[in-house]
Amino acid sequence: MLLKILLPLMTATVLITADYVRPPPRKTLHFRWDHKSSSHPQQVHISLAGDKQIRVSWITSDSSSPSLVEYGTSPGKYNFKGHGDTTSYSYLLYSSGSIHHTVIGPLEHNTVYYYRCGGQGPEQSFKTPPTEFPITFAVAGDLGQTGWTKSTLDHIKLCEYDVHLLPGDLSYADYIQSGWDTFGELVQPLASARPWMVTQGNHEKENIPFFKDGFESYNARWKMPYEESGSTSNLYYSFEVAGAHVVMLGSYTDYDENSDQYNWLKADLSTLDRKKTPWLLALFHVPWYNSNNAHQGEGDKMMEAMEPLLHAAGVDIIFAGHVHAYERTKRVYNGKSDPCGVVHVTIGDGGNKEGLAHKYKDPSPEWSVFREASFGHGELKIVNSTHAFWSWHRNDDDEPVRSDEVWITSLMSSGCDPKDNKEAREVLRSP
Repeated sequence: MLLKILLPLMTATVLITADYVRPPPRKTLHFRWDHKSSSHPQQVHISLAGDKQIRVSWITSDSSSPSLVEYGTSPGKYNFKGHGDTTSYSYLLYSSGSIHHTVIGPLEHNTVYYYRCGGQGPEQSFKTPPTEFPITFAVAGDLGQTGWTKSTLDHIKLCEYDVHLLPGDLSYADYIQSGWDTFGELVQPLASARPWMVTQGNHEKENIPFFKDGFESYNARWKMPYEESGSTSNLYYSFEVAGAHVVMLGSYTDYDENSDQYNWLKADLSTLDRKKTPWLLALFHVPWYNSNNAHQGEGDKMMEAMEPLLHAAGVDIIFAGHVHAYERTKRVYNGKSDPCGVVHVTIGDGGNKEGLAHKYKDPSPEWSVFREASFGHGELKIVNSTHAFWSWHRNDDDEPVRSDEVWITSLMSSGCDPKDNKEAREVLRSP
């Protein structure tokens, strides 16, 4: 009876307004969660948790299983250990089991560590990112759990990357909580070996009016370093790796000038040392510059509030998802090309179940450089303090094939240093 009452509310919340076209499936896959022994660690993934630290997350069905990670630099030899915390949640008739989050470190940069969770289970390994350039990010949003998702992950596995960036829409569980479990198992081979840094999309919200607040499952399972970066919410945070400062923002939490997110962002950007981090990246779910017919205008209000802040700080590249297609822009600000603006990349083409958004505005806006509705992923290799190489790879091609590519010069080396712009400085300093 409860489900009968709630179903219309849940359906209304996930109403799809975009004009998507499902491509013919490469193959039909049915992902399921293989329940193991009650204390066996499952759905293992890692994320950055401050300087020289990694957060290891996993799930067990045994509430007494310890939040223990043993680790070392040689297989089977665990010279170090870390203890963490356990959480859980219930969602209607579903119970999550014990969700463990344990921060380990200090760790050496650019080093392979071997580890196991909970004092048992198979040995895993991960590689820490480098402390200086070059560094490579794999980028893919709107993943889901389809045959195309598996193809995207297979392609990413073949590239040599240090950190995965995901601009929202992870599991597409859409209220069916076991979908979070199958997603965790699906991505574990990659997410347990390299840090996955994620932000939320609309499919993570899962709120039920009068019954459930939004993002309960997402926040419990995918804890990011928000506390380490001075944020009060897991929905927005920042981190630094090598010589890049990365800001992860929330499209589905308050972002106006009186909001906590806005004030946190201003404070975060105001304290940057661009000599230490000459590259500045940002991620959020809903794109601001989008020439696809899907989701037109949905990011306008956030852009109105936050674009001046990001421009004033000298953000180099913004990655977004939501639109199930790929698009790259010129440097742009305030609706038009600007040599001191941001390169926007929409990359919501990870393999979701809703299909691709094939319809674009015609003619193309002057700021749009490349656009295509195909599943794929991107790779950003920051070579040094002045140059980075971006490439986009279709699932239909072999991984080394680059369907779109461009060298990007950092704003700091292009005569666009925010410190030289009085107006920009005032934006960040104003109360």
